[in-house]
Amino acid sequence: MQLDLSIRHGHLSEASQTKLKSKAEKLGRFFDRITAIEIVIDLSDEQAPQVDINVSAEHKHDFVAHDKSDNLLKSFESAMQKIEQQLRKYKERVQQKSRSPQARRQELSPADSDIIEE
Repeated sequence: MQLDLSIRHGHLSEASQTKLKSKAEKLGRFFDRITAIEIVIDLSDEQAPQVDINVSAEHKHDFVAHDKSDNLLKSFESAMQKIEQQLRKYKERVQQKSRSPQARRQELSPADSDIIEE
């Protein structure tokens, strides 16, 4: 998994960057097919920093989350929660599709199959 962190219009300490990267790496727990994570922090407005997170996964479009608040860590955590929710929802959808072919066949009653054959 590739992880990129970029900061616009400002600078973050190495400790802060390391902390943010370690938190972002935990996204692999939710979905194991993540190929890349890109975090962009915009510090142009120091009172309200903006955090953008883009996650690329195999066989899927990118997952995207944005947040802007009065605290950088708060913005980052909020964007991470949005991404986690998107990943969980997508993973559940994929698992339901792969598990439900038998369920679809059982839903048809014998009377329904007569209608289909005609």
